[in-house]
Amino acid sequence: MKTAYYCQHVLGVGHFHRSLEICRACAADSDVTMVVGGPPIDMSSEPFSFYQLPGLKMDEQFSTLMPCDPHASLTDIQEIRSRELVSFFQRFAPDALVVELFPFGRKAFRFELLPLLEAARQSRCRVICSLRDILVEKKQEQLKHERNAVKTLNRYFDMLLVHSDPRLATLDETFSLFEQITVPIHYTGFVTPLPARDSRHALRESLSIRPQEKLIVASIGSGSVGSELLQAVHETAHTMVEESPYHFNFFAGPYCDEAVFESLSATTHERIHIHRFTDTFVDWLAAADLSISMAGYNTSMNVLAAGVPALMMPFDQNREQRMRLTKLTDGHPMAILEKEDLQPQPLAKAIRRQLAEPRYRTSLMLDGAARTARFLQSQT
Repeated sequence: MKTAYYCQHVLGVGHFHRSLEICRACAADSDVTMVVGGPPIDMSSEPFSFYQLPGLKMDEQFSTLMPCDPHASLTDIQEIRSRELVSFFQRFAPDALVVELFPFGRKAFRFELLPLLEAARQSRCRVICSLRDILVEKKQEQLKHERNAVKTLNRYFDMLLVHSDPRLATLDETFSLFEQITVPIHYTGFVTPLPARDSRHALRESLSIRPQEKLIVASIGSGSVGSELLQAVHETAHTMVEESPYHFNFFAGPYCDEAVFESLSATTHERIHIHRFTDTFVDWLAAADLSISMAGYNTSMNVLAAGVPALMMPFDQNREQRMRLTKLTDGHPMAILEKEDLQPQPLAKAIRRQLAEPRYRTSLMLDGAARTARFLQSQT
């Protein structure tokens, strides 16, 4: 079986890493090529192939599509990508084409996706949409967006896979035209890597953290947003490590502003450490006694997989993170951090409170990558 998986990240790397986890699972029984077209990411260690399109990204306001190469023309890059994508599809001739998010999002990439989907219609390839649990609202012309999405989905796609546990979130909650979808819909469970066996003991031992000492991991995903959270935790950490045997490890993310990263790194303590990124983040959470983070899909699922108590601050530009986090706080030791909680005293109080919470094992389905791979196998 041959599988092509299209993923276009434009600002952070959440969509990319969820797609990466699915491709890893599919690669066990399939010849997988992941088609990517965002800012460059090191992918040399993965057990499958990549096809890199000329890079496109969004500006910081998430309003304008622009080439990753500042000297390139947007029109030229779009024309090149559209040709290359169809040419790749015809050469690779996959049995399954998985398209992440579109047509529920990424409408700025219709210029290349509609020709790709037309090419797929002329073949025997099955076309599958891979979708996150909660959709971001379109603040203008929501109904028009949904009508276009359902029309495109029903015309070009054979199946919709929603990476959620329906006990927590279902598509009809954030897509009002749900009843007009005619293709089969399957809930796969959430997509996340699981901690390596004995990672808690091994990592704490490597860091020389004794059983009675507390490890706090603070992170902001890709680092595109949320630097104020890291800065607040960093300020509070310097007070707390003088009072008790706390260990703080910060993960600023690959896209964190360099000035912010240098500022965090400038003031050091033997029990405060600053990192850019790690490929074993879920293992760090398994070793931790508390996670402090933004509330994106990937981090939320990593927290659940590790069973670590958490303080999480939702990104309030849209409803997605707050909606998910509000659901997760019912039944899990997760607490919502608001911006007004980022002062040293209330933040230290919240940290101490959550450190008293026990570790746990969630009942939610977290094997979404493996279930997705099985669905694809069964449909081709």
